[in-house]
Amino acid sequence: MAEAGIASRRRCKELVSAGRVQVDGQIAISQGVQIDPEKDAIEVDGKRVLLDVEKVYILLNKPAGYLSTTADLRGRKTIMDLLPSTGKRIYPVGRLDKDTEGLILITNDGDLTYQLTHPKHHVDKVYLVWVAGEPTDESLDRLRRGVMLEDGMTAPAVVERQNCRGKSETPSYSCLRITIYEGRKRQIRRMCAAIGHKVQRLKRIQVGPIHLGDLRPGGYRHLSQAEIEAIKGEALLDA
Repeated sequence: MAEAGIASRRRCKELVSAGRVQVDGQIAISQGVQIDPEKDAIEVDGKRVLLDVEKVYILLNKPAGYLSTTADLRGRKTIMDLLPSTGKRIYPVGRLDKDTEGLILITNDGDLTYQLTHPKHHVDKVYLVWVAGEPTDESLDRLRRGVMLEDGMTAPAVVERQNCRGKSETPSYSCLRITIYEGRKRQIRRMCAAIGHKVQRLKRIQVGPIHLGDLRPGGYRHLSQAEIEAIKGEALLDA
């Protein structure tokens, strides 16, 4: 079902567990049931699932103010408002906070989504971070070693000072380049708060071997075949 673009692999497992998936008219009782998509009739909530073998891989430079979801019941702007219709069910690989900018991948490849987002895989994510004030070397070393958050200790991060262009909400700010492989909710913001520095602006510039480059805010492009092969290769190496 993930291959058909229904949802992420994790969400598909939840659908099976909830009894919402049928194979040839029978409720699937196991997540590991083997099927032949060319012969077996698969339905989710009574709707037939058709295997779409053509995969879509889009890189979007998400501006601040957009939600990283396919739809919002409150009518807020989502990343889908920035993309053309593909005729396929596509969804973001992971999420960026509403106020976070930068690189986000959109695809209908459930396997790749799983490989890039599951905690057991160590795919680097690189951010430019503008923080209020100037962190000391000791504070940055805390980030490099890992800091304690309410949901546990973070993994060691790669932290470098940067000379970044861009405006901040305060006249006194510093710019950092932070690389992590975890994907906890608002992780970078919470890490910086833990050392006493509020994030003023946050932008993701790289996921694995894929770079944002000079793509304009709100702009998108399809990944090249070389990029697709590179990110799939890295995901497999980290499996």
